[in-house]
Amino acid sequence: MNFLGSFQQLGRAFMLPMIVLPGAAIFLFLGQLPWGMIGLPAMSGYLQTASEAIFTFLPYFFAIGISLGLTGNALAAGMAALAGMVIYVSITGSADLKIEPTVFIGSLIGMISGFSYERFKNLRLPEYIQFFGGPRFVPLFVSAVSVLFSIAMVGIAPYIERMLVELGEIVASGGGFGVFLYGFVHRILVVFGLHHLVSHVFWFQIGGFETADGSMVYGDLPRFFAGDPTAGYFMGGMYPTMMFALPAIAFAIIHEAREDLKPKIRKTFLSAALASFLTGVTEPVEFAFLFVAPYLFVVHALLSGVIMWVTYELGIRHGFSFSGGAIDYFINLHLATKGWLLIPIGIIVGIVYYVLFRWAINRFRIPTPGREEGSQLDEWAGDIPYRAPLILQAIGGKDNIIQMESCITRLRLKVANERLLDINALRNLGAAGVIRLGGGNVQVVFGTYSELIRGEMIKSIQRDQAQVLFSSPMQGRMIPLEEVPDPIFSGKLVGEGVAFIPDKGELVSPVKGEIIHVYPTMHAVGIRTPEGLDVLLHIGIDTSQLGGKGYFNAVVKEGDEVLPGALLVKFDLQRIRKESKSIATPMVITNSDLVRSWRFAPFKAVKKGQSSVMSVVLKERNSGGEGK
Repeated sequence: MNFLGSFQQLGRAFMLPMIVLPGAAIFLFLGQLPWGMIGLPAMSGYLQTASEAIFTFLPYFFAIGISLGLTGNALAAGMAALAGMVIYVSITGSADLKIEPTVFIGSLIGMISGFSYERFKNLRLPEYIQFFGGPRFVPLFVSAVSVLFSIAMVGIAPYIERMLVELGEIVASGGGFGVFLYGFVHRILVVFGLHHLVSHVFWFQIGGFETADGSMVYGDLPRFFAGDPTAGYFMGGMYPTMMFALPAIAFAIIHEAREDLKPKIRKTFLSAALASFLTGVTEPVEFAFLFVAPYLFVVHALLSGVIMWVTYELGIRHGFSFSGGAIDYFINLHLATKGWLLIPIGIIVGIVYYVLFRWAINRFRIPTPGREEGSQLDEWAGDIPYRAPLILQAIGGKDNIIQMESCITRLRLKVANERLLDINALRNLGAAGVIRLGGGNVQVVFGTYSELIRGEMIKSIQRDQAQVLFSSPMQGRMIPLEEVPDPIFSGKLVGEGVAFIPDKGELVSPVKGEIIHVYPTMHAVGIRTPEGLDVLLHIGIDTSQLGGKGYFNAVVKEGDEVLPGALLVKFDLQRIRKESKSIATPMVITNSDLVRSWRFAPFKAVKKGQSSVMSVVLKERNSGGEGK
């Protein structure tokens, strides 16, 4: 599956230049307004020109955007792509045959620039010409390739133009089944984040249309905005799915949640439903059932294809600049054919989806969010600065990250060691799913907060603050220290921290450190970290009187060095539960004066040894050792 890892980066790169398309659609829509009535008759022309300019220079946007997306925003790659496009347009424009740049050409030059940068960025030349080595060699190399490529294109352009038009005719000859197949494959590829690749072919390559000024445009999307009445069937059928089907699934999940969890689930999934309806961002809803019921996702993909087939057969043509949400629907409705039919179709689709998913969740006991073991999709935008360091720890720390990018709904990572990923911790921190593509390529789905999370993680890496990361010392449920039924701990007189309600009778080390104290009763253990923090783990409340009766069995002694996850104490959970005040187990730092700030993961179920349950940033110290 290593090739999937390469494709994930390419898929994200294709998304970068598409962020300019909504601007073109908005300008085109605004240009239809009666500006003359308010004394601005020229405004319509200006807006129309702005929209046309974006589509005219779209190949340049794709060339530069893809090159930057493939290289982590390397300026040398972007400059190389721009130089390549200028050379291509100049050489082909001087030929007798009129050859216009297309998105395909821009994408190809962008990929050449991106791959060339990765290949030559560390190139060493003889010292007297080393100025042209490294990244500076990339624009030179791409320019040379572009010259040869442009000359070749002058000769083969007529055949390629004919091939693209014929390919569009072949696809069109497939009729509704071809559209169904596209809709099904597109939905399946969402799982891997590769749907942009197949969409790129249909939206920007297949089919040709000659505009009024005699120029040719290719692909379903540019043809739709250029006024081609046959364009829009690879986009229009997505509106019912994104505006109605996915929100219906969200409502089904809400109504099947447990009553005690329903308020929280309602808040989360109403937001997810609104995001899908307005903007066409579907992953927060889809990933809520993808991992617990993948067969249901296949049914969803099949239905998505069927919906596109139906809209095709009804002669509906509609398009979008970004995705099939209500914003694009209404902005571009003036260009659509029978676009109004998508609303009643969508309502029927929504009802079918709602009934189907409620029945399936009930019938097959699918653990969607809000049910017994459902995954969590929390509303936690305000917590991002606090959770980002914990997410970084769950990924394996900054040293495990080779490359980190983000798209609309997911972090796209390349890690050095996939075994360092803590999937449970990532889910606990709000991830809807984690997808391994092989070769260290991983996607972590956080929904529309992904870019913000990446930004906070980068800040955390750049700060490089002295901090100590804590894993879970036991399997069970993490609770705030204030909920411990003991005024000494809940009042934080011993120290700040968190507590756990154990499910199993094992206590493990949450940190690396030295055992500095094992109480004679073995109900509590003290650990000192290399940074000087003293961590107290206290099993249960009022359990000191249970010592010597076989309740606790420590497997470490004072002076032992331990690593996170190392077994410290085995204990008889059932007997302690019956004979003590509480089984709540505090984990506190007794010298909290050394800590500048605290970060806690959500208070929910945790696994033994699970990373990223707590993180503390230490105060800076002067030469005398006093906190500043």
